[in-house]
Amino acid sequence: MSTDAAPLPFGGRLRDALDTRGPLCVGIDPHPSLLADWGLAQDAAGLERFTRTVVEALADSVAVLKPQSAFFERFGSAGIAVLERAVADARSAGALVVMDAKRGDIGSTMTAYAAAYLDPSAPLFCDAVTLSPYLGFGSLRPALDRAREAGAGVFVLALTSNPEGAQVQRAVGTDGRAVAAAVLAALAEENRGAEPLGSFGAVVGATLTAPSADLAVNGPLLAPGFGAQGATAGDLPRVFGAVARNVVPSVSRDVLRAGPSAAGLLSAARRWADDLAQALESAPGAGGA
Repeated sequence: MSTDAAPLPFGGRLRDALDTRGPLCVGIDPHPSLLADWGLAQDAAGLERFTRTVVEALADSVAVLKPQSAFFERFGSAGIAVLERAVADARSAGALVVMDAKRGDIGSTMTAYAAAYLDPSAPLFCDAVTLSPYLGFGSLRPALDRAREAGAGVFVLALTSNPEGAQVQRAVGTDGRAVAAAVLAALAEENRGAEPLGSFGAVVGATLTAPSADLAVNGPLLAPGFGAQGATAGDLPRVFGAVARNVVPSVSRDVLRAGPSAAGLLSAARRWADDLAQALESAPGAGGA
């Protein structure tokens, strides 16, 4: 009989990281324009230099790093190799890694995506991965089950901040609920009874003026849109209210533009973490559990 201890669930590890390192996720998004601004070539070597600098500067201090897979995939196998090293190095330094891949499919294909990102033996194993539920929430079952087994997590697209998203996410289904509301309700069911925080989260844009849905899913809410997309630290309690403490605020370009200096990157990240922590003090129930 195996004596291996069960892996600690992602939700608990995330709660600890946010509380000890501050409420911040920094996206690793090697946009062509950022590589150019850093004086780097548009090739795998430039990608490697950019990514290594970000990881070395931030992985031992921020709660979460979120590489955007597409910016690595565009360089083919060399780019994926850079991504594999970045994930491993960031996790070794103590950061949680969320792979921003937005995968979504059915059956054996969804099972393969789950194996790629949520199997501890896989080269791209991460603490969590972003998923798309628009082939039906049930199509995500292989990833949900694999994540639970591995102590990993998922973030499912629910209320994104891009204007086009409303066409699908706010559409009303046959049960009278908006699609986003159904996704959030399904996540709440996955997280039922989890303490201190469930491992199955939603992606909810910080730039939304009114989420118009119940965000209390007993799980984390990955919130892109801070910084370059317009959301400020003050929007954290305004948009998320009573669940603001469970939000993982994501900032990408507003931190990355402070490079290529490692000190500049760290200073920008710390400023955002401090501002977001201060904003949380004004959120409903800020003094509670």
